[in-house]
Amino acid sequence: MKEPNEALAPEAPPGTPEAKPEKSPLLREVRSLAVRLAVFAALLWVLLTQVYLVTQASGNEMFPAVKDGDLVLGIRLEKDYAKNDVVVYERSGRLRVGRVLARGGDIVTLSESGVVEVNGSAQGGGILYPTYPKSLLSYPYAVPEDSVFILGDCRTQAEDSRDFGPVQCSAVKAKVITLIRRRGL
Repeated sequence: MKEPNEALAPEAPPGTPEAKPEKSPLLREVRSLAVRLAVFAALLWVLLTQVYLVTQASGNEMFPAVKDGDLVLGIRLEKDYAKNDVVVYERSGRLRVGRVLARGGDIVTLSESGVVEVNGSAQGGGILYPTYPKSLLSYPYAVPEDSVFILGDCRTQAEDSRDFGPVQCSAVKAKVITLIRRRGL
């Protein structure tokens, strides 16, 4: 004889697999967390490899604006660089930080007295050191299109466009938007 509660439950036809027990709520939460973490990691990867650039400055080429060891955050999406923009560029397989002095089509003049002129207008911008020409280029120098002329702020220690010529815009990796001082941390 059947129990009263059993009579209410329909019997499964023969050969039908038994119903799977319901998954535990903990397992569902763990899976949901794993999916969220994977989406977050993918979003973070896209931001740090395609949108932003994070690097550490090395050397004192941009002293005092950027010091050795500072973390530099740049945006990769910027492609139109203006004069005085601080940028991260690649030279000889190494990322460097420098300031855009002139863009394609500009005429750069460096005098023996240390004065910098772009298109006949004196430049300085509060730079502490005079800018002397080096032997690679002859001045006045016309910056080729799709290139920028980059100088370091600390002219006496900087290896910049005076040493290796203009930098192709394709070698400029990011425009600096902020930096984090790391000295003394």
